[in-house]
Amino acid sequence: MAIDDWFSASYGEARAKFLGAARAAGRKVALSLSDSFCVDRHRDEFRALVEAHIDILFANEDEICSLYQVNRFDDAMQAVRGHCEIACLTRSEKGSVILSGDAVHVIDAEPASRILDTTGAGDQFAAGFLYGYAKGRDLATCGVIGGIAAAEIIAHYGARPETDLGELMRARLG
Repeated sequence: MAIDDWFSASYGEARAKFLGAARAAGRKVALSLSDSFCVDRHRDEFRALVEAHIDILFANEDEICSLYQVNRFDDAMQAVRGHCEIACLTRSEKGSVILSGDAVHVIDAEPASRILDTTGAGDQFAAGFLYGYAKGRDLATCGVIGGIAAAEIIAHYGARPETDLGELMRARLG
């Protein structure tokens, strides 16, 4: 579904049912902002969604700054606090920052053998983080897992892993 469809009036009822069903089932709702252009186009809708319905937010530095219309990452970090349970903010070679309540986890970037193509890095970070989260890992470890997955993706062309991510996790985390 295109993001324009998600925010259209015709999808409003379906969106409300989805979010209501997730809450009723005791499930968490995660969202990746995915693109600062989309955030710019639908800022008010994204902010309302994040503040009322999103438990785990994924955003890169540009996206989170765009969402809160600030120029500094630290200002965006402070603005998102309290709007969702967990905010996972990626910063390319600066690693990531995971916010939850008063906790701040600063995660160093995982070393990449080379940087060829960043396509899919944010999605892989989210997938790795959510995998760790579903397995009951602490938030800092979830951030490391996300970073490992993202580092694998940027080392080659294409958005699918070429190396067994499980092997990479075991080598790095034991």
